[in-house]
Amino acid sequence: MKRILVTGAGGYIGRYVVKALLNHGATVIAADLYTKEIDDRAEKVTTNIFSGSENLYKDLKEPEICLHLAWKDGFVHNSDSHMEMLSSHYHFIKHMVEHGVKQLAIMGTMHEIGYYEGAINENTPCNPSSMYGIAKDALRRSLFTRLEGKDIILQWLRAYYIYGDDKKNHSIFAKLIQAEEDGKTTFPFTTGKNKYDFITVEQLAEQIAACVLQTEITGIINCCSGQPISLANQVESFLQKNGFKIHLEYGAFPDRVYDSPAIWGDNTKIKAIMGKQRKT
Repeated sequence: MKRILVTGAGGYIGRYVVKALLNHGATVIAADLYTKEIDDRAEKVTTNIFSGSENLYKDLKEPEICLHLAWKDGFVHNSDSHMEMLSSHYHFIKHMVEHGVKQLAIMGTMHEIGYYEGAINENTPCNPSSMYGIAKDALRRSLFTRLEGKDIILQWLRAYYIYGDDKKNHSIFAKLIQAEEDGKTTFPFTTGKNKYDFITVEQLAEQIAACVLQTEITGIINCCSGQPISLANQVESFLQKNGFKIHLEYGAFPDRVYDSPAIWGDNTKIKAIMGKQRKT
């Protein structure tokens, strides 16, 4: 089994991806600034991957595959850090390729697309409307241009609306948990009519692991459910599942003008990948 470096291994998504890869028998090098909560079966490396060290590839145990999940302020879409750190991501990936990595898998986001109605596929044009989406879109474009024609397997794993382990994220689900714990009886909400592609962090981790553990399907890969569900239905289901007493106050906030009425991922590629994994 090839050695897989996972950056951001101690993060919200990373911890689950490391576990999924290990459960499938992979050898995992888990790198992050904080590694305490990472599965102990992994080979942990506590380091700053953006240090610019010439010995970085060696310090990271000379992996053959790099799964790059590290990203600061992923839940703060207009943080200045997205643009400020863009070149650091580019130089890190460039360093890894120049020193021996033969397969790159990088975490993308549906926020690269911007306003769009319908299913997103790998040919959907991008017009991002947040600093997060702009930075991710720029990184993807630069890497696909830089590595074109090179002997490198490149996979861009585009994630959608993630939930689960909700106290660890900054989503509406985390806010609902806090409101319930605070004893609030109502929660101000939009109309809830917008439809999104929801996926649990555990399901996302399994999809990411499956993508990295195969090399036939490459390029942009949507890691998603492929099913649009209204925000209201998803949140009401969450409240019922957890036995919360809090009620949604529909229409307290207007729907944001830049949110699509319905947007989801085309899951053709990920279905093929998951189908291959089940057969092996």
